[in-house]
Amino acid sequence: MQRGTTLEVQAGVAVITLRNPPVNSLHPEVLSSLFNHARQAQADSNVRAIVITGADGRFCAGFDINQFQQSSGGGGIDNRINDAFCEVIESGPKPTVAAVSTMALGGGCELALACNARVCTPGTSFGLPELQLGIIPGFGGTQRLPRAVGLQKAVEMMLTSKPIKEAAAKKLGLVDEVVPPGQLLEAAKNLALDMAAGKRARVQSLYRTDRLEPLGEALAVLQFARAQAAKQARNLKHPLLCLDAIQYGVEHGGRAGLQKEGECFAAAAALDTHKALVHIFFAQRSTKKIKGVTDGGLRPRPIKRVAVLGGGLMGSGIATACVLVGMEVLLKEVNQKFLEAGLGRIQSNLASRVKKGRMSEQAAQAAMARVKGALDYSDFGSVDMVIEAAIEDVRLKQDIFADLERACRKDAILSTNTSTINIDLVGAKTSCPDRIIGAHFFSPAHVMPLLEIVRTDRTSKQVILDTLEFSGKIKKTPVLVGNCTGFAVNRVFFPYTQAACMLVDMGLDPYRIDAAIAGFGMPMGPFRLSDLVGADVGLHVGKNVIESYPERCYPARIIQLLVDNKRLGEKTGSGFYKYDARRRASPNPELAPLVEQSRKGSGLMKQGVPPPKLSTQDIVEFIFFPVVNEGCRVIDECIVDKAADLDVAMVMGMGFPAYRGGLIFWADLVGADHICKRLEGWAQQFRGTALEGFFKPCAYLQACARSGTKLSAGKAGTSRL
Repeated sequence: MQRGTTLEVQAGVAVITLRNPPVNSLHPEVLSSLFNHARQAQADSNVRAIVITGADGRFCAGFDINQFQQSSGGGGIDNRINDAFCEVIESGPKPTVAAVSTMALGGGCELALACNARVCTPGTSFGLPELQLGIIPGFGGTQRLPRAVGLQKAVEMMLTSKPIKEAAAKKLGLVDEVVPPGQLLEAAKNLALDMAAGKRARVQSLYRTDRLEPLGEALAVLQFARAQAAKQARNLKHPLLCLDAIQYGVEHGGRAGLQKEGECFAAAAALDTHKALVHIFFAQRSTKKIKGVTDGGLRPRPIKRVAVLGGGLMGSGIATACVLVGMEVLLKEVNQKFLEAGLGRIQSNLASRVKKGRMSEQAAQAAMARVKGALDYSDFGSVDMVIEAAIEDVRLKQDIFADLERACRKDAILSTNTSTINIDLVGAKTSCPDRIIGAHFFSPAHVMPLLEIVRTDRTSKQVILDTLEFSGKIKKTPVLVGNCTGFAVNRVFFPYTQAACMLVDMGLDPYRIDAAIAGFGMPMGPFRLSDLVGADVGLHVGKNVIESYPERCYPARIIQLLVDNKRLGEKTGSGFYKYDARRRASPNPELAPLVEQSRKGSGLMKQGVPPPKLSTQDIVEFIFFPVVNEGCRVIDECIVDKAADLDVAMVMGMGFPAYRGGLIFWADLVGADHICKRLEGWAQQFRGTALEGFFKPCAYLQACARSGTKLSAGKAGTSRL
């Protein structure tokens, strides 16, 4: 069906219907058709009022985001569109009413705000989430929303991008009436005719002042919002541009504010932040599209019953994720004590959701009822998929998988949650390599959004497809990766902590390093992260990595020393930081002797020689450029299907700032040539030592630097399938 709008005159009311499946997004063709039909209705003597609605039970989810991907200037939005909103929607000779069902988001909400009144159905969401894409509302939202609901609430809605439901919208005055779905169009038509007859006041939101706070109070609200944005949205300019547009309208009037909004929108759309967030938006949605797997005509098999081996923090989290979406779970442990502890963790996870208002007590009880405990494999013949979440011990996992092959159906998927161990090793004692796959969750498994799906050379396409489908059902974003030590996420990130530890051994303050990395946009620095994960866990994973990639690793002595002294981080109350009873971190005065011991053992800090003078940017590059280098190896070896998948994995698995577009997108902005030269400089600095290999640029990075090719344009793919 052709996108656009339709016009039908019903008893003196022109009903204009947005049509652009599946969510009636405002493609430029839809906007053009909308304005043409609105002008036609305004000029038609048989029309007394206008109702704008959406087809197929949805109003509008906003501007067509595909336009942002196709343009470097904000998707080609022409601010003169606002003139049309004013002239034929808001202030034309005939009143307009928005008949809203399901959603009015982004440009859809702005269109509804431009109408003289709004009627909606129960469950409808209203919101302006544009800041999530690095831009600001561009169809008058910065001006009309404050005038419709008050400045403070409008600022909150825009800066947080959180939508509101119909009850809140009605209370705030954003919605005039809430009616059942079957009555929506009729109620909107009646309201429109009442306005046309003068029985109801016709409101033009752009010119309202009654909901705006007095100027002094309004400026105080905006000043506070700026301070909060600077604190909570570090490195981001577009929230401040949004506030600039709002403030200008408050001070100079709505019509002048529209002009300012256009200028601020254009400035935001030109930022790398916008390009990065749009990249991540589309990259996240493309991870399920795997050439040779999802385009081969196969259909995913339903997964209704899952067995989880191990009821620890990871296993219980995986089980929780499954029962939350209605799956049945068989939780196996080695003894009754461990089993009860695992079931207790699932219960606690569900109770936490109830406490936070994310589910009802009744729903939590129903979810818990879907879990069955087991101490043997007698019921495993009924499961569609097994997820092994035992400790990271190769021989133990091999024995488990041999047992699983005997106990499970011949078509059951056998998966392991190992974070680093080669999947072929895990299944070495089985004769069914085609149905063995990695399902690497990130802790806490019921919260973290990423699922790293690890294929081997022998994993069947059907099993890959089924696991991709499973990830979607449990509301995870999947990233399909190849089989190697560390896979994609842990492999690419191993230089991160190692480089940070190297800087400490060279004489830098670990707390300054953490501050620099947090300032870059990571949720926390490498040492705070080490404390969160546990130094013992980091040491164990690190040993696997060092054994596999010895030529480019830096064994972190400080981590070993922390483990030797039982200072494992949060769980022991002491690590790089010390922790109070509420797990609040502060610098640990007991760390200094361990740092000194590590430095002496490394030989990187000569006695009497001051530590290198590194800027914050130097620290960021010293830590992240080796990570980029390893990411290039992962691309070159086809460990990921496409470079964008690695960006998604880094953002969702390691907390790399989304507004930088992911690791490889950010590296392309920095430039392969600059990254290569800095790495070569450090390699030369450590020439003849084991550290030379840590920094030496890989062949792929060198080739991109020489040719000027983007790192993201590499040969990643599923050639092994």
